[in-house]
Amino acid sequence: MTDTIWRPDLAQFPGPKYLALARALRDAIRAGRLKPGAQLPTVRDLAWTLSVTPGTVSRAYQLATQEGLLAATVGRGTFVAAAEPRLGPTQELFVERDPQEAPGLLDLRSPQLPDVGQMPLFSAALKRVAEGLGGDWRDYPTQREEAALRAAVRDWLADRVLGPIAPEDIALTHGGQSAIGLVMLCCLRGDRPVVLTEELAYPGFRHAARLARAEVVGVELDQHGLRPDALEACCRKHGPQVLCVTTEAQNPTAARMPEERRAEIVAIARRHELQIIEDDCYTVAESTLPALRALAPERTWYVGSLSKTVSAALRFGYILCPTGRGEAGRLTAQHAFFALGRPVSDLCLDLFQSGQAAEIRHRVQSAFADRLQAVVNGLGSHELSWQPGLPFVWLRLPVGWRTSSFTRTAESEGVLLRSADEYALVHGRSPNGVRLAIAGQVPRARLEAAVDRLSRLLASPPSELPV
Repeated sequence: MTDTIWRPDLAQFPGPKYLALARALRDAIRAGRLKPGAQLPTVRDLAWTLSVTPGTVSRAYQLATQEGLLAATVGRGTFVAAAEPRLGPTQELFVERDPQEAPGLLDLRSPQLPDVGQMPLFSAALKRVAEGLGGDWRDYPTQREEAALRAAVRDWLADRVLGPIAPEDIALTHGGQSAIGLVMLCCLRGDRPVVLTEELAYPGFRHAARLARAEVVGVELDQHGLRPDALEACCRKHGPQVLCVTTEAQNPTAARMPEERRAEIVAIARRHELQIIEDDCYTVAESTLPALRALAPERTWYVGSLSKTVSAALRFGYILCPTGRGEAGRLTAQHAFFALGRPVSDLCLDLFQSGQAAEIRHRVQSAFADRLQAVVNGLGSHELSWQPGLPFVWLRLPVGWRTSSFTRTAESEGVLLRSADEYALVHGRSPNGVRLAIAGQVPRARLEAAVDRLSRLLASPPSELPV
């Protein structure tokens, strides 16, 4: 229970009860009856007080959180954050830690591409582009000029089971996150559409959805990924328009969805007229399983990029749109940024056509595989999930450790990790686990030493809980 006593009269607000409660929250905060820093009742406590369902309170809290009026922390509760809605996204601006400020820390929060000779290859490609410069770089780029690059992307994806692909089905973007945002703009309708994500998912899904004024609802996972029964229940309850899912390399759990489960997900999506965003940015080295794009080409938007295999600095991504919907994807991109900048598009086209992009990808995956083996060897006695070729692993913590205390202790030992909380929705479940990304830019011996420190921590959980 909390000391905050607040019982709004929802009868004075017309419309659905969750919207009435959200408006009551706004009015109480602006009037000063709920002051910044005040802790709100739990979802269940307020639902009991107002004789409404917990889902009603949860949706109202989520709306106010998205507006910046409330702040929620997993395990602590929901608090009043501000008296006025904040403009733009409400999460903090990401600022990368300066290695000079803490030179002893090893950052395993995000994968770092290893140096496999990219820079000399990029330099040579830029020289070829400059020597053969065609067209006019003074005017705006156009979608028409990207035709050859779209064809090169189709060839890049030839080793995946994606169904028939035409270059006209492809839209090019400024990285994978840009692609996700463009699909949201293509597909979402109405004032408050609903987007489904996995209950633990890449945070970029929910950030893109919120920028599109959508409500985000999490769907439960099991060891095979998204649970069909939970998806069906969410569709019946919320009437969603878009489902975001990762089939090959679920982030952060590293799960791979079996073919039978993929077919079940597709059947539910068809039954409820769901559009699907299939994220394959963390692609595995080899796959013979059909992507959702192959199973449901009429509704699946397959998203990928070069960030995890060639270069994150290029900011190059792509959308394999549903069959016949490529023009819609490209038109949305045109309204957003006309087309890719000519330096990026010309460089990427050279890297694809010369075969150097494929060569870099092979070298990067080989280097990651070598370092992944070091991580698995060091932590293999613990509950670890991983896949060959992936630049991260999922670690379930043993009894005695909590995610928050383990990440803090690991940082004191010089290792930065990403906790499960960072992948969970505001009011979602957060399991006791952490993700370790592969550091490709440090000597392997340093990575092994960090893994050894983590292994020793896992074997010695704290004997007492702080009070």
